[in-house]
Amino acid sequence: MRRLTLGVLMAVAVLLGGCSPRHLIIQGIGNELASQGSAEEEDLGLAREASAFYLKLSESLLRESPGNLKLAQAVSGGFTQYAYAFVAFEAERVESKDAKAAQALNERAKRLYLRAHRHAMAALEASSPGFSAALANPDALQWPVLNEPQVGVAYWAAASWGAAISLSKDNPEAVADLPVAFRLARLAWKTSPGFGEGALASLMGSFESARPGGSVKQTAAYFDAAITAGDGKNAGAFVAKAEAMAQPAGDRAAFESLLQQALNASMARRSVANAAMRERALWLLANVDDLF
Repeated sequence: MRRLTLGVLMAVAVLLGGCSPRHLIIQGIGNELASQGSAEEEDLGLAREASAFYLKLSESLLRESPGNLKLAQAVSGGFTQYAYAFVAFEAERVESKDAKAAQALNERAKRLYLRAHRHAMAALEASSPGFSAALANPDALQWPVLNEPQVGVAYWAAASWGAAISLSKDNPEAVADLPVAFRLARLAWKTSPGFGEGALASLMGSFESARPGGSVKQTAAYFDAAITAGDGKNAGAFVAKAEAMAQPAGDRAAFESLLQQALNASMARRSVANAAMRERALWLLANVDDLF
């Protein structure tokens, strides 16, 4: 997200001029953009400013090459992270002062989450025709089996889906999709439980805590696995555990301890994800009296 190389920009110009084999150029640019999307960045302001151009360009290329799983992962992940860090979080921060503005921001965040979800599911469908129908089938024997290159796309498909559902609690049809979203995350988990240095394990913990009849013991196991997989440097795992377990249990001491660990993790590994989680942890700590 920090840069686009001169070669990529020149390739875009050639593509628009129709002077080279279209498919090969799209694939090349798409792969380059996907690798740029995974670049480390700790400045949230810079990440936000770069995101709009990066996401729009990547999205346009993905429409031309829906089977490019690397690009689909970058696009769906980019939209999901943008919605979470820069839109939904802002809604939470302004809600107590301006409920109408918060509602508008949440609606925008939901649209972005669903946009990410559509891109991810389209890529899974392109790589495995019939994927969506098989996933929705109540018969477990008919559920799809993910291969390793699909795991990242499936992760973002499930994460964006779950986030959209969390903002659609007044829509019974959307809420009814929660078990299927959890199913998709579980399929990814079975294929690669350590994906994303604990990101997938953390997502499983969030789903387990949210589903009716979810197990507290299993939720804790998922979050602990996430913390271990991230070598204690995944700030998001600590924040997620604090909000999914300590806060509902009314355990303020555990809540504050987990958030402090999140702050330590964000300093141990500099990245835009950890920077976003650091901001959230600081905000939660500043509002702890209102939360308990």
